[in-house]
Amino acid sequence: QLQLVESGGGLVQPGGSLRLSCTASGFTLDYYAIGWFRQAPGKEREGVSCISSSGGSTYYADSMKGRFTISRDNAKNTVYLQMNSLKPEDTAVYYCAAMHRGSSTTVQAMCITQYGIDYWGKGTLVTVSS
Repeated sequence: QLQLVESGGGLVQPGGSLRLSCTASGFTLDYYAIGWFRQAPGKEREGVSCISSSGGSTYYADSMKGRFTISRDNAKNTVYLQMNSLKPEDTAVYYCAAMHRGSSTTVQAMCITQYGIDYWGKGTLVTVSS
């Protein structure tokens, strides 16, 4: 069964940090660009950060720049999202998604439009609260 599994969510105080992990089973992430998306209560899902299959190209939404870092370890079949300086408005369910590298959609477009995605994970909840 092909699936993406997110982990690492939880409750953290404002200003704190969390590292999310996205692990694939049933397929190899080497061939896929990976994106992190989030959906806060009552809001639409939005792109957070995306990374190309090689790791050579990344995109961050403006509100995440300087605070979040996306990285990948293809040997572990895992993509990470390091989140620092967390704010209450970062509270959301975070999803990872995979887009095959053969897609004509760029990493930036993947994050902005959510177009071209082949697989979605089920999400992990991040709550930023004191």
